[in-house]
Amino acid sequence: MRGLTGAGPLRVRRTAQAATTATSVLVALTLFATACGTGGTGARDEGPAHADPAASPPRSTATATGSEVPVPAAGRVDAVRLIKHDPLVSAEVKRLLKPCVADEYPVDVSYGNLTGGAANDVVVNVLTCGDAVGVGSYVYRDQGGAHVNVFRAEEPPVYAEIDRGDLVVTMQVYDRGDPVSNPSGENVITYRWTAGRFAEEFRTHNDYGKVSGPEPTPRSDS
Repeated sequence: MRGLTGAGPLRVRRTAQAATTATSVLVALTLFATACGTGGTGARDEGPAHADPAASPPRSTATATGSEVPVPAAGRVDAVRLIKHDPLVSAEVKRLLKPCVADEYPVDVSYGNLTGGAANDVVVNVLTCGDAVGVGSYVYRDQGGAHVNVFRAEEPPVYAEIDRGDLVVTMQVYDRGDPVSNPSGENVITYRWTAGRFAEEFRTHNDYGKVSGPEPTPRSDS
């Protein structure tokens, strides 16, 4: 199954899945309606990247944080333990983080240099089982031998990746009246580590064609 911690790295699955992920997106959005606002983001570089596209939140919902999690920074991380012991991860995401098959959890983990530290940073995406809709994206930085949460986005569907040293967040956009299976487009936001935090560098908005399906027509937001 794609996105499971025991199944190995998976590559990114993007907007062409919108129709098949409709049910999972609807469930995820409903579960978050009372607990979260509107927000999310995404990233990719080293390691597995397997994603469902993301929903569009206000910029304030993608937050730079500073919570220490007592997990050794050397080598590969236990992403499930990292998420479950992180006080900055919402109760909703922790509740949704359940094994899909036996002890296989729907978590994607990528490693790369985002913050300029001596050790690789860790990007963790928490997904739903089945259609793998992203419900939470996090970046952890090595500080003093422990992983510190320095970024989070928790509005589904959301996915984070590392791209050439930048954090890239992808979010689907819904206009009024859009069915969950047919978003109007997506926002792709690039963040860069600046002065000890992730700051937005730029964003691109892609509009999906209403006739031929979700083939994006890119335009840059000023």
